[in-house]
Amino acid sequence: QVQVVESGGGLVQAGGSQRLSCAASGTMFSINAMGWYRQAPGKQRELVAAITGTGTTNYADSVKGRFTISRDNAKNTVWLQMNSLKPEDTAVYYCNVRVGWINPTDYWGQGTQVTVSS
Repeated sequence: QVQVVESGGGLVQAGGSQRLSCAASGTMFSINAMGWYRQAPGKQRELVAAITGTGTTNYADSVKGRFTISRDNAKNTVWLQMNSLKPEDTAVYYCNVRVGWINPTDYWGQGTQVTVSS
């Protein structure tokens, strides 16, 4: 079983910064990719950023240039540095850990609220 624990989040003013952290633990054969998704009220969950074990990153267009994802493979930890936050970034942010390669399994954190006030 894999446990995914997030930390960070909270209330911040527009233009401010926040850093989210996520650590995976438990029995894991191999972590494929780690990433962050978010879900705003009344909207579908969407990819924010993801990173592979070799450091290849993928960002949503809406956060490019403002958010940075990074990862420590040895610690099974991923971070999301969010700068120049906007009210539209307000959402519950979920950490995703994809384990395995041929038939990967996704594990999710409990979610952390990020609220950006204008």
